[in-house]
Amino acid sequence: MAPACRPRWIGTLLYVPGLYGLGWLLSRPLGVPLGGLAPGLRPDQLDLAGAVLALALLLLSLPWRLRRAWGCGQPWRQLGLRAPSWPAAAKALLRGLVKAGALLALVSLALLASGGARWIGPAGLGGAELLNALALVLGVGFAEEVLFRGWLWGELQLRLRPAGALLAQALVFALVHPWARAGGWAAVGLLGGLILLGVALGLQRRADGGLLWGAIGLHGGLVGGWFALQAGLLELLPQAPSWLAGPGGANPNPIGGLVGWTGLAGLVLLRRPWWRGQTPQPEPPLRAEGS
Repeated sequence: MAPACRPRWIGTLLYVPGLYGLGWLLSRPLGVPLGGLAPGLRPDQLDLAGAVLALALLLLSLPWRLRRAWGCGQPWRQLGLRAPSWPAAAKALLRGLVKAGALLALVSLALLASGGARWIGPAGLGGAELLNALALVLGVGFAEEVLFRGWLWGELQLRLRPAGALLAQALVFALVHPWARAGGWAAVGLLGGLILLGVALGLQRRADGGLLWGAIGLHGGLVGGWFALQAGLLELLPQAPSWLAGPGGANPNPIGGLVGWTGLAGLVLLRRPWWRGQTPQPEPPLRAEGS
């Protein structure tokens, strides 16, 4: 993108929080539609409904945001969602899923070898758990990648150098997750793992020529695959060390452990040729207009 086409920082800072706040309000029972239609929803269900509404508002408003603030005439292509052909998108998605599977296999083998887990196999995984895992692959992977490696990274590239924008999006991605709940060194490990994941996902998009689908597959595959492992394929034993399995107690997050760090660092090192490169952009901006 042309350096002259820069959205205002205030627009960047308030855009997504504003949408999230609106989604939260629309899901509340006091004078707002959804709560009145479903008064029996629990607070956590209302929070989930608010997040879904915020995502819908994001997808509806992104074309306007990109046209106005980025000067972009083809917003979905600019975000990396529109591929030259569906096989190109499918191949990128599959590459991301394969990488996620390899990382999870590395974590599982380390836990099995250390005696921190016991293999149960597919018999322990029911249909409901499979559907939940698939929903996590598509939901979390798609939503967070559109937000962080799509919109946020694009906004930052209009202000910062390529390497700076890559690191900044990874840092924001890590900080908005609840890493501090782990406490102490576990929180540091989780924060570091999230930053590494954010960098790896950004480099995955660059390696895919700007397409977002590989990052969606990698991110969603990690979240959904780890859920499937915990839901029935793998039994984590009490003696599983947190430095290996990751912080979180009975529900550990493996990217905060040694094996997770090693696997993510390996992905980043493999993507060294794309570290300083600009994310490929399919078209020049139409105009230099801030928002």
